[in-house]
Amino acid sequence: MIEFIPPDERISRLRAAGLPASETDECLAAFDVCQQAAGSAGALDDDVRPVRIACNLARALLARMPLRSQRNPAQKRAGETLVHLCAGAARDLFRRHATALYAELTEHGRRSLRVDDLLWAGAARLPGILPSAAELAEEAVRMQQDKDGLEIAQGLFVSQVMSDRACGLHLVRSMLRPMPASRERLAEFVRTGKADLGTIRIEVEGETAYVYIHNERYLNSEDDTTVGPMESAVDLVLMHPGVRMGVLRGSVVDHPKYQGRRVFCSGINLTRIYQGKQSYLSFLYRNLGMHSKLYRGILAHDFVDSLDAPMDEPELTHEKLWVAVVESFAIGGGCQLLLVVDHVIAEQGAYFNLPARKEGILPGTANIRLPRFVGERLAREAIMFDRTFHADTPEGRLLANEVVPADRIDEAVRACVANATGSGMVSAGANRKAMRVQTEPMDTFRAYMATYARDQAFCHLSEQLVRNLERHWNAKARKL
Repeated sequence: MIEFIPPDERISRLRAAGLPASETDECLAAFDVCQQAAGSAGALDDDVRPVRIACNLARALLARMPLRSQRNPAQKRAGETLVHLCAGAARDLFRRHATALYAELTEHGRRSLRVDDLLWAGAARLPGILPSAAELAEEAVRMQQDKDGLEIAQGLFVSQVMSDRACGLHLVRSMLRPMPASRERLAEFVRTGKADLGTIRIEVEGETAYVYIHNERYLNSEDDTTVGPMESAVDLVLMHPGVRMGVLRGSVVDHPKYQGRRVFCSGINLTRIYQGKQSYLSFLYRNLGMHSKLYRGILAHDFVDSLDAPMDEPELTHEKLWVAVVESFAIGGGCQLLLVVDHVIAEQGAYFNLPARKEGILPGTANIRLPRFVGERLAREAIMFDRTFHADTPEGRLLANEVVPADRIDEAVRACVANATGSGMVSAGANRKAMRVQTEPMDTFRAYMATYARDQAFCHLSEQLVRNLERHWNAKARKL
């Protein structure tokens, strides 16, 4: 969260770091101007100018100091002060203008922008406040511990967009549209029944599409190399006219500890986070895109949207049943996948957990969805006190529909598919929608994402995250 720092303390913190007095005074004066403007109702361009000036001055001071991990305590305190001053000025600006800016960038909702396109368009409109793709690419060469929070502004902007009902629901709907790359691949996928997306592969057998995670070196973890391909795979399965359901399964890995075994998913790639290679944006892609499409389906029709569109009409999504097959474990993001599918088959001895607290981040949408499966008390224990659910236990059966021996997994999958496809699936999408009416309306999801977008940005760029990864993950010794 943004720290409130009294004016006198701001001065003392920056002076203690040995920063030039004249540049420090100029920077703080610029933030004073921003604060004075925060209570006004000025035009966007008039309000943007002082915030851009203040943020540029703050970043110039940050550049005068050593890299974040090499700063002494006084310099670290000064760096945190400058980052929080930038965040506070950006937050106040977005509170006043995010909805108008969203309407401008989307032509009052007639353009459906994915969240990344929205942020790049916003960066072009607000340079010096929202980071551009080029600026983030330049920062990506740094270790996570040396980043000074450029991505925080992205989280604050998306959070404010999500806080407005019309804009937030429009962005949710925009992210439910098939990706352009998915549309380009569809004809070949329908013709061949196969798609190789690198870390994700799809094979169609009869009326079922099997989606396999192939990130074997990292025990099928989630990262920037898998999230996009997985979303595209979901698009393809949902758009294929001859496919009636999808099955998610991990590939056989070559890791020494699990040699020759299938692994479902080991969660977020913590090594990539520690080394600064995991973008904040990937968290938004994952929850607004891939997970949301598994849970809600896709908006496959090319209707013209608008910010004035009815908000309470039934969801116009096209969806299918999904089954997850958990072998070995479903950790972190893998466990979160279980909360958006319709049926879970787990092998005996498998387990599910959400170690996000030890990592220092939020476990995606688990905070809103896990309590519905296991109750709030167990959900709090899992998210905040590292509770592991073993598939063979009564608590584990709250997440797994079937638990079978490893040598019967394939048989269980075939039986599940035959049962689902053999009885007719005309009402599958309708039943899914009917359940969501009371469990998670789209507006409830929008409100959750307003909180998630903001808080995940601060967690992702926090010093505590780095310490947690070193303590619980031995991150210093690991290599990509």
